[in-house]
Amino acid sequence: MSAVTDGTPSRRLHPPRPQDIAGGTGTGRDTAGGAGPGGAGPSPADRPAGSAQTVATGVGTGRARSAGAGAGGAAGSGARGNPAAEFGFSGDPAQHGDPGDDLLHAQRVWDGSLAVNRLDDLGVNAERQRVRTEDITTTVGVVVDGNPEDTRRTLRSVIDHTAAHILALDLGDVDGAGAVLSELAGRHPERFTVWHVEEKPAWRGGTATWGECRAKLLRLDTAEVHVVMDSSVVLDGDAITPLVAAIDDGAVAAGWTGLEQDGGAWRESGPGEAAREVSALGGDLLAVRRSAALGDAPEDARDGSELSRGLRGVQVVPGDRLPVRRQR
Repeated sequence: MSAVTDGTPSRRLHPPRPQDIAGGTGTGRDTAGGAGPGGAGPSPADRPAGSAQTVATGVGTGRARSAGAGAGGAAGSGARGNPAAEFGFSGDPAQHGDPGDDLLHAQRVWDGSLAVNRLDDLGVNAERQRVRTEDITTTVGVVVDGNPEDTRRTLRSVIDHTAAHILALDLGDVDGAGAVLSELAGRHPERFTVWHVEEKPAWRGGTATWGECRAKLLRLDTAEVHVVMDSSVVLDGDAITPLVAAIDDGAVAAGWTGLEQDGGAWRESGPGEAAREVSALGGDLLAVRRSAALGDAPEDARDGSELSRGLRGVQVVPGDRLPVRRQR
């Protein structure tokens, strides 16, 4: 079975090397050791009398030999006089090669950078994150409190783009959102743990506050990482793994967006700005060490951002723009 199409990542298939992605290592320079058209080079008759044929130096001439060097001669011993030439550096040990070689060296550095970017484009780095975090138990916790179609799209996106388990608390089947939850859980029972309660949310005239609902989900959960996800956002790809990887790197929490204090108010810093430590996280989508969240009175939080502001420890926003968008 092909490692590309097999649903289980292969541990034997290594990521492609940069030199295999960025193209060949050819330089377009003369690698024939000074040979003329057809590779013949100047004939002995064309050389001045008494002059000896010299070994050409420069890029690609590491195997050049003096004329007449036989199989038993020094040049035919198998040793490479200028192995650096094979790596794009001047073949002259004294570095007296073509001054234009500096441009070649710079080009190779540039090509290497492009290769790393192509690794990102090919999803190699994302796959490495998935392999690194696959043993970290993760649950996406969702409070279902209305907006049935948004709820459907949110939950569907988690099913389609991640392997995380979904722990959902339905508050009174507001506007039929609880029925949508039951429908999806019935189709994917292995992905859901669902709790239905009669109590309505406080913002719909009931007594169930955001903090009380989140604290209940945190206590029902058994995973190491708990993901707070609002039904106002939807995933267009796996946005959970980068957050879990950031926590695995030492953060107490990681989120899609960050919050910074601007005077006496909190200002949201948009997603996709360079990887950074932030004062707090936006409440739409964030992952947290469950043990840390339970230790910081989650019942008192009014939303995900308040939960984040109560945490102690490093909180980060990944550098890569996560595949997340708001529905409302």
